[in-house]
Amino acid sequence: MGPWPQLIMTAFIVLVCFLALLLIAVVAAIPFVGLAGMMTLFSGAGLNDPSAIALLKYFQVVQSIGLFVLPPVVAGWLFSGSPGRYLHLHQKTSLRAIWIAVVAIVIVNPFIALVGQINEAMGLPGFLTEVEAWMKQMEEQAAALIDRFMDVETIGGLLFNLLMIAVIPAVGEEFLFRGVIQKIFTGMTRNHHWGIWISAFLFSALHMQFYGFVPRMLLGALFGYMLVYSGSLWLPMISHFVNNAMGVLYLYFEKKGCVGIEKISALGEQTGYLLPVALVSLLATVYVMFLLKKDAGLKSQIDL
Repeated sequence: MGPWPQLIMTAFIVLVCFLALLLIAVVAAIPFVGLAGMMTLFSGAGLNDPSAIALLKYFQVVQSIGLFVLPPVVAGWLFSGSPGRYLHLHQKTSLRAIWIAVVAIVIVNPFIALVGQINEAMGLPGFLTEVEAWMKQMEEQAAALIDRFMDVETIGGLLFNLLMIAVIPAVGEEFLFRGVIQKIFTGMTRNHHWGIWISAFLFSALHMQFYGFVPRMLLGALFGYMLVYSGSLWLPMISHFVNNAMGVLYLYFEKKGCVGIEKISALGEQTGYLLPVALVSLLATVYVMFLLKKDAGLKSQIDL
């Protein structure tokens, strides 16, 4: 199959997998919560109820698996007969490369924070005022839901949040966007830069968060270059996990009132978003990625 048929087939596979798993999840949950409880959940009511939050987390996990984890595996099997090879999971990577990728995702944060601030300050033209109000409302609702998800007291709750927000998205989103979509668009354009940036754009767009669109797209591009430079999907998956896990742990310890986290937050407000710090962050990230490219030797040029 050529790139365009693969893209259409991938979209069909994502839709079928998502709807099938969602249907199974709903049927499996009804004996425990009842049909009335399910309708209450889908109407958005009862979000202050811990049982409703637990059910929402359950559907969040199902959604992530149905949208991101399962479809790329099916697509890899249909397109090549070997999902692991198709998704670039077969390529070995060195411990040094892993460390470089982790360092890159850590040191890029001040630059991403500055870009995020600029993105948040953006506004749409006057004739799109209603659209902008709708987008802000959607983001406020998403932020409120994430805040409820993060409101856990136990280590078990923290570990589940890490699974739901760090592990599954890191695996699934990299499977789909870097493993499948980036490959398809690279084949269409015959240029891995186009493949990286188109997939990064779609990666950010799918999150439906306008005021975080640009920084998320930049992170997607960073993950894309990690794949191209190493030839292994393991590096972007690990980096994606570290990025998400840092956020989960930060919010957990912030809610616990940890003094160290409060100091880090105060330091970030004072220095983290300043232009010089962001520029140093960007330059350091470029240098680290250069080291990764030099270390890996562009192994993926053959099949990306």
